[in-house]
Amino acid sequence: MDTRKIYYLIHSGKNNNLKYYLRSYLHEATPRWFTRWQAKRILKQFDTRKDCEEILKRVDYYNRLTIDYPIDQRTWQSEAVKVKDQPMTGQSSYYHDAIEIARYFSGEYRWVLVPGDTIHVPQVPSIVKSRPLVENNINSVLLKLDKNRHFLFVNDHKPWSEKRNIAIFRGDLGPYKPNRDLFINRWGGHPMVDAASTNRSEEHPEWQKGKLTIGEHLDYKFIMSLEGNDVASNLKWVMSSNSIAVTPKPKRETWFMEGTLIPNYHYIEVREDFEDLEERLQYYIEHPDEAAAIIHHAHEYVRQFQDAERERLISLLVLKRYFDVTNGSH
Repeated sequence: MDTRKIYYLIHSGKNNNLKYYLRSYLHEATPRWFTRWQAKRILKQFDTRKDCEEILKRVDYYNRLTIDYPIDQRTWQSEAVKVKDQPMTGQSSYYHDAIEIARYFSGEYRWVLVPGDTIHVPQVPSIVKSRPLVENNINSVLLKLDKNRHFLFVNDHKPWSEKRNIAIFRGDLGPYKPNRDLFINRWGGHPMVDAASTNRSEEHPEWQKGKLTIGEHLDYKFIMSLEGNDVASNLKWVMSSNSIAVTPKPKRETWFMEGTLIPNYHYIEVREDFEDLEERLQYYIEHPDEAAAIIHHAHEYVRQFQDAERERLISLLVLKRYFDVTNGSH
């Protein structure tokens, strides 16, 4: 293994997987009677909280089901399983994150858990990590899944003014990520853009470079957040930094509620063909006060996800509504 790969493994800045899995297995070893007792105590706190309206707004956003929502019973009966019988998913983090919240409820409840990067709307109400930003996505009920990878925030001590006037991009390419190919093909080699793939492109091996740590990304004023199989996984930590996320308008969303982000308020929006990228970067280089405002608004937005107790309460309320609708009379 070369020294660069060793350096990246030590300094990547990503969440620790060992700690995550240890915590998950310890939680799953907790008796269900105890977690169900905890759930009653936690849910009682909702009515007395000063931020209950804000919490309910987020619950309504993640779970748009109503008690009289029509469910395709044939599909539900064939796909839904009891929580206690939920098999391990191929990507185990989806299982652990979903079970962490489900263990606060009866194991007899039935659900449909769809793991992976979901870009379609299921036929019946299902628990998903991501959903397309389309008009009718009610069956896609969002939970905070694959959170160890996606929910990462940083403490960036470098002021925006001291960063490089360049947009940085590092990420995988692939058949389901044509937007990234388009971006690198258009802007690779431009003096205002440092763009490269972190995996090998058979057609363009020259696009490949090694991975950069999160800390190394933070030397740049602009960080490209380009959707991959579903959402851009780096968007959360970029918005918590003193750099600015640059992206076309999101087409998918997760627990981060990407669909509520305001262009040029929380991030810099560029066209889907990226033709206006240089113009947009230059504008904010020449208008640092407006850049500072975007960073401030991004930090405000991120802050709502950093209260662990409130995040757990919201998750419980989302899943409680899911079970009330799908199991209450079915």
